[in-house]
Amino acid sequence: MTRRAVLACSLTAISATDRRRYRQLVNLLRGAIRGRSEIPAGYSFTLDRKAITLPEIREWIGLERLCCPFLTFRISSSSGNHGGYLLTLSGPAGVKAILDNEFPAPQAD
Repeated sequence: MTRRAVLACSLTAISATDRRRYRQLVNLLRGAIRGRSEIPAGYSFTLDRKAITLPEIREWIGLERLCCPFLTFRISSSSGNHGGYLLTLSGPAGVKAILDNEFPAPQAD
């Protein structure tokens, strides 16, 4: 018998006192996204290091994993990313739909 991962975010997992900061960090993260690439189990996001700092990304991850424990996070940094960060979010089947809702693809001009 195989167990399926539960893809449900627990919105109450982040305390009321931390929720305001969480929303600030989500807005920073969304504003820092300069590119999005699909990977088999999720997405990789290119982030502008002038728009968000590494400590802010780590702080967001710490809060995000409280409400979405099914996500896997990876951060990398290299000059190949034009000096930015690469944040990879992945998880079990169905996670892309959740990520599409939270971090939609940029609209084409």
